[in-house]
Amino acid sequence: MNRYPRDMIGYGANPPDAQWPGGAKIAVQIVLNYEEGGENNILHGDAASEAFLSEIVGAAAWNGQRHWNMESIYEYGSRAGFWRLYRLLSDVPVTVYGVATALARSPEQVAAMKLAPWEIASHGLKWIEYKDHSEADECADMEEAIRLHTEVVGQPPRGWYTGRCSVNTVRLAAETGQFAYVADSYADDLPYWMEFGRRDQLIVPYTLDCNDMRFATAQGFNAGDQFFDYLKSSFDALYREGQEGAPKMMSVGLHCRLIGRPGRIEALRHFLEYAGAHEDVWFATRAEIADHWANVHPHKHRKRPSEMDQKMFVEMYGGIFEHTAWVAERAFALELGPAHDTAKGLHNAMARAFRSGSDKERMAVLTAHPDLAGKLAQARRLTKESTSEQASAGLDALTDAERETFEKANAAYTKKFGFPFIIAVRDHDKASILKQFENRLHNDKAAEFATACRQVERIAEFRLMDVLP
Repeated sequence: MNRYPRDMIGYGANPPDAQWPGGAKIAVQIVLNYEEGGENNILHGDAASEAFLSEIVGAAAWNGQRHWNMESIYEYGSRAGFWRLYRLLSDVPVTVYGVATALARSPEQVAAMKLAPWEIASHGLKWIEYKDHSEADECADMEEAIRLHTEVVGQPPRGWYTGRCSVNTVRLAAETGQFAYVADSYADDLPYWMEFGRRDQLIVPYTLDCNDMRFATAQGFNAGDQFFDYLKSSFDALYREGQEGAPKMMSVGLHCRLIGRPGRIEALRHFLEYAGAHEDVWFATRAEIADHWANVHPHKHRKRPSEMDQKMFVEMYGGIFEHTAWVAERAFALELGPAHDTAKGLHNAMARAFRSGSDKERMAVLTAHPDLAGKLAQARRLTKESTSEQASAGLDALTDAERETFEKANAAYTKKFGFPFIIAVRDHDKASILKQFENRLHNDKAAEFATACRQVERIAEFRLMDVLP
C-alpha cells in the first residue's frame, strides 16, 4: 500500500476542549532539562566532546579529546545554575527531564528535586544523538535508562523525552509500556494519542521555541528581555484562545547552564510573575497533564481508512459514489495517510479518483443515480442512503401535484442530457430543488455534465460525514 505515515491534520479546525482542572484557560508546564554530566565526553565512553547548547559560538566536537571549556560550561549548570533555578522554582510544579547518567552523578540535586513538587521524567541514558543508532542499540540504552533512573531516583519515570531522537524513538518508548506520556514531539498545543500495535501511547508535545536553548542557537535570544517578550506573547495568545473556549497547553523549556545564568534568570522570574497574576492558570507537571488527559480524553479506537486493506476499504466506501467500486479502488491506490482518515480527507482522495476517470466512467456514475422522487422512490426500491437523502428534503411526502411536477421535470431533464437530474438534496428543500431543475435545464450538455459531477462529489461528502469524523 502507498501510505504516508505523518499526521498532517491532528485535531483540525475543532480541537477538543481540554477541560483543564478548575476551568483553567491555560495549562503552563515548566521543563527543566538536567543534562550536566550526561553530555558527550570521552570520560563517558563517547568518541568526542560535546558541541551542543553552550556559550561557545560555533563549538565543534573534539574527537578523542576532552574539551575543558565545554566541560566547565556544563559544570556551571549543575554547580550554580541548578541551585539558582531551584530557589526560584522550588514551589512551582516542574517536570525535570533527567538524563539518567547525569542524575547518577548529581545525588544532591536529585535529593532537592524530590523535596519539591517536581516530577522527574527520563531524558534518556545519555545526552547524545540517536539518529544513527541501530534500533537494537537505542532500545538497549532506553532499557538501561529506565533501570538506572529507577535505581537513582527510587521510582521509575512516568514520562520520556530523548530530544536528540531517531525515527524509532517514540515507537520504542511506547513499546516499553512504561510511560504515561512521551514528549518527543513538537506537533501540537495539546496532548494527543498515537497507536503502536496494541499500545495506545499518549503524546504530550514539547517546545523548541519557548525554550532557553535559543540563547545558544543562531537567530535566537541574545538578551533576557527577548526571552520574556516571547514567553509573554505566547502566553497571551494561548490564554486568549482559552478565554474563547479552546484551552491549550504552554510548555517552557529550560536548561540549568543557560537560563541559570544571572543575566537570564530574571526574564524567567518576570514571566512566572506575569503568568501567575492571571486568573485561571494551571501550573502543572507533565505527568499531571497526562493523567488529566487520559481521564478526560481517553483514546478511542476506530477503523481508519488509511490502515484498511483493499477488500475492507472497498466494502466500506465502494458505495459512496453511488455504488461505483472503481472510485474506491482508485482512491485506495493513492498516497493515503492519517489526513485521509476524516470525512473531508477521504472525500478529497475519492474526489481525486472520480475526477481522474474518463467521461464514460463518470457518465456511468451519473446514470447510476436514481431520479428524484421517481418510480424507484415510489416503489421503495432506493438504497438506504438515497432514501434518507430524499427524505431530508421532504421528497418522500409529496402531494400528487408535486409528484407530477417532479416527474415532468425529470423527463425533460433526462431527455435533454441523457442522465438523471442529480443534486445534493441536503443542501436544499423542495422549492429550491425545483428552482435548480428550472435553471439547469438551460445549460448546455458540457456545462451540465460538469455541474452534475460536482453534485455527485457533494453527495459523496455528505455520505462520508455520516460515517467518519
